[in-house]
Amino acid sequence: MEENLDPLKENISNEEKPLKNITIDNNEKDQSNLINKNPDKNVLVSNNQKINKVIINEANNKKVDSPSSNDIKIKPKKEIPIEKKPFKEFVNDHLLPSIIIEFKKRGFVVNDINLKNTSRPIAGDKCWVIYCEIENICNFWLSFEKEDISSLKSISLSKSFQKPSVIESFLIDEKKITLQLIISRILQRLNGQKLIGIN
Repeated sequence: MEENLDPLKENISNEEKPLKNITIDNNEKDQSNLINKNPDKNVLVSNNQKINKVIINEANNKKVDSPSSNDIKIKPKKEIPIEKKPFKEFVNDHLLPSIIIEFKKRGFVVNDINLKNTSRPIAGDKCWVIYCEIENICNFWLSFEKEDISSLKSISLSKSFQKPSVIESFLIDEKKITLQLIISRILQRLNGQKLIGIN
């Protein structure tokens, strides 16, 4: 009987001995430590993979400034040049008022100025005509062949209470027609005929 008890004792004593040969993988150890130390944080752990931590508290404590409506810069729509506007809008809203202002600056009064689709002086063909009457000085007719400021143009001049006798081409060599160019050439023509005295 004693012989049979010896192996049993040997087995029991082996079980009581500390486990010396077991090694702990450092990654597993780190993972267990993270889980124990951070119970409030979401920790995703998978076998032999990296630990992905999502720390909610830190994100909640940081203020994220959302841009206010004042901070958002909207690029203003680029204004098209006035010369690119529709013909009637350009003439009525920009050219005619500018002609009045230019003559007023020089001490002249514009009695009448208008745009009509009518017969061109002398030639008699139908086109767009700007008629302008400068009080006690002269009249002029600026004609556009089409409803387009780049179309062929002509000008006729006369002294007050007289009919025009000459029709001349106007701005035929210019590639780019601008408001200021039209006005300066009108003044140049009137001055050239000694109808107005502009230095």
